Amino acid sequence: MNVTRPAAVIVLAAGEGTRMKSRIPKVLHEICGRPLVGHMLAAARDLRPDRLFVVIGHGREQVGAHLAQSAPDAQPIVQAEQNGTGHAVRMVLEAVGTIPGTVLVTYGDTPLLRTETLAELLRTHAEQGNAATVLTAVVADPTGYGRIVRDEAGAVLEIVEHRDAGPEQLTIREMNSGVYAFDGSLLADAIKRVSTANDQGEEYLTDVLAILRADGHRIGAHVADDALEVEGVNDRVQLAWLRRILNDRVLVGLMRAGVTIVDPASTFVDVGVTVEADAVIHPGTQLRGRTVVAAGAEIGPGCTLTDTVVGEGALVRNSICDGAEIGPEAIVGPFAYLRPGAKLARKAKAGTCVEVKSAVIGAGSKVPHLTYVGDATIGEGVNIGASSVFVNYDGVEKHHTVIGDHVRIGSDTMLIAPVTIGDGAYTAAGSVIVNDVPPGAMGVARERQRTIEGWVERRRAGTTSAEAAKRAKGLENK
Repeated sequence: MNVTRPAAVIVLAAGEGTRMKSRIPKVLHEICGRPLVGHMLAAARDLRPDRLFVVIGHGREQVGAHLAQSAPDAQPIVQAEQNGTGHAVRMVLEAVGTIPGTVLVTYGDTPLLRTETLAELLRTHAEQGNAATVLTAVVADPTGYGRIVRDEAGAVLEIVEHRDAGPEQLTIREMNSGVYAFDGSLLADAIKRVSTANDQGEEYLTDVLAILRADGHRIGAHVADDALEVEGVNDRVQLAWLRRILNDRVLVGLMRAGVTIVDPASTFVDVGVTVEADAVIHPGTQLRGRTVVAAGAEIGPGCTLTDTVVGEGALVRNSICDGAEIGPEAIVGPFAYLRPGAKLARKAKAGTCVEVKSAVIGAGSKVPHLTYVGDATIGEGVNIGASSVFVNYDGVEKHHTVIGDHVRIGSDTMLIAPVTIGDGAYTAAGSVIVNDVPPGAMGVARERQRTIEGWVERRRAGTTSAEAAKRAKGLENK
């Protein structure tokens, strides 16, 4: 029997979060690539519960839509009126009935809480045969938190709120996290007997523990190894603080796995990112979404990569890449912008001030600088001259450009799509190419230069340019 596999996990995510001062429900605010509730669901999901519930209330349309898209395995339960944590759990049990086995109750705003800690709580609950087990933490300053009062055998006698604690109880540093493991059948009975006779007129889940103890059942506690895990988010200051902690946790994991993080203080990596050993991440870099960085690649400084795949030994500097594929030993930047659909093959290059969108750049091909490549297929061994533009949009539709292998595109060439440049062909610098260029041909589309002597002196007399021209001709005194 797997004692750490619960029958159900209930995630409480119905609160308004007024201190966030946001139109976005608190549990949907993101840190490290996931909304707050997403972190809790990921931790809960790894316990492999038979059922997973999320209690939603404030902003339930937004939260429900997020769950439908990102967590279809989680069943939303609506708490139309937020009347306390006990009321929220009662809404679940009234909707689905008694849940035999262990029921874990946790929160949607505790992104640091790890699966391992929840598993330890469940193990303690099973081994001690408790009716309920509370996850606690020992903190230096428990002001404002409920205190855990134990008997000589270590069982929980009661949870005393800070405002109700006496002088001796105020010295207790073990605090209630609000996360519980319950016997599901006992919970279903006790939750019906929770009173609203309190200052707020709400149903508190802590009262369930008192009811179970009064019925003669044992209440236990498990102390989290790291008190930070049970920290919740109440405002944007805490959001930023926990983001920093979670990001540090991610970076430490990467470094211990063989990744070089040159400056952890200026590096941010989402939890869904994969970085292989011997990759190097330079300062000022953000790796977001489902980005994958292969072994030996170097990213940064000053890069933001989102949902981008980087091959072995590739180099990306001072660039933004969104939904791109960068092949092995490819070079990107500095100051390149790879948009969705950009694909660079092995040893390809998108250099300084180059933008690439929905385009494939073949093996060994180079787009060195000052160029826009949109909706194109570029073959192998191609060189695209500076200031070239793949003109893909006619004002209504996008069109495709095809460049063959070993083509040379002259600087300042406009390629008016749809157009095809054959293998081994050239285009002359400054050309506007509107027709296909056959293999091995030279495409030239520009006016022949005319030189009008003396134009500046006649038409721009008195300007610094005219005076410079006179001096160059030795005509200063004429």
